[in-house]
Amino acid sequence: MFNDIGPLELVTLIVLAVLVFGPDKLPKVIQDVTRTIRKIREFSESAKQDIRQELGPEFKDFEFEDLNPKTFIRKQLDNEELGLKEIRNGFDLKKEMAEVTDAVHGRETESPAAPAAGPASSGAGRVDMTKKPETPRVEHPPYDADAT
Repeated sequence: MFNDIGPLELVTLIVLAVLVFGPDKLPKVIQDVTRTIRKIREFSESAKQDIRQELGPEFKDFEFEDLNPKTFIRKQLDNEELGLKEIRNGFDLKKEMAEVTDAVHGRETESPAAPAAGPASSGAGRVDMTKKPETPRVEHPPYDADAT
């Protein structure tokens, strides 16, 4: 529950609690907080069980963690029935971006039937998307402080 709280933050919270509640009332406050957390957990588990019973046997493998969008997408991407892995593996973003760049600059792209060149050999008209574009060096006249 408190996995992201570091030791310094924990000490700070304890010192703050002692200052706010005082050493006399602090044990009772801690008991009240733990009792409240326990009741909330019991209420949550009871509500989950009620929902599972109402959904029926068709949703016996339903988990509430699946309602998290990240978990849902991760499960769907791992699902072999949809074939999403093949689609994801067949899409090369660098190649697509290089083709778009070539088309914008009016250069001819490699034919799809030709084998793709590796990053070590750059074909004629190919743009290496991993390197920064070279800017032409502009020569400025020398600065003359007396002329200004």
